[in-house]
Amino acid sequence: MSGHESPGGHDHGHPHGHGHGEDPTHRHPPQPDLEDTPLARHQLMQMAVTSLLIEKGVFSAGEMRAQIEHMDTLGPARGAELVARAWVDDGFRERLVADSKSAAAELGMDLGPIPILVMENTPETHHLVVCTLCSCYPRFLLGLPPDWYKSRSYRSRAVREPRAVLAEFGTEIAPDTDLRVHDSTADMRYLVLPMRPAGTDGMSEAELAKLVTRDTLIGVTMPRAG
Repeated sequence: MSGHESPGGHDHGHPHGHGHGEDPTHRHPPQPDLEDTPLARHQLMQMAVTSLLIEKGVFSAGEMRAQIEHMDTLGPARGAELVARAWVDDGFRERLVADSKSAAAELGMDLGPIPILVMENTPETHHLVVCTLCSCYPRFLLGLPPDWYKSRSYRSRAVREPRAVLAEFGTEIAPDTDLRVHDSTADMRYLVLPMRPAGTDGMSEAELAKLVTRDTLIGVTMPRAG
């Protein structure tokens, strides 16, 4: 794409693979048909590799199940904690954008083996995250991806018409705002650092973290003070 609506240039060309509650106030983009569809090639490959690793004794089926159950318990609280600290500590914000893993380690967080780039929203620039081929996503910070993030509709339209997608979530950005779409891959994940809402100067770090939702960390919505 060209102009203000352009995909992030960090990760194109890499192969894909696989990783608070939902904000009830926004509207979701159109959902795909729910009829049965054949498994995609990457899904078949994932199943085959998993079966082979279990057969070779790299890990057991029980260990695999336990890891999946653990991932099911994760939510965006850790991502919200990083953002709240960045809002109150400029030095931490700079370190988070420069090296998310090292910055997260300061708060006792292990972000896992896959690099995570933190993209900072500004009055001039808004970032949006998508995975165009599957559902690559910073699960260690946000938990499991929502259904709409995995839908074919969002995966295609976020790149093709991102402003229309944002509008469906109730997010309007100025026409001259540079809208950058970042395509997550097996080798790279993205996290949006949203702007701190106006009117929050007197709020504590814990109170600020409650304003940060999963959707603000993907970039489809913006945090609000009230």
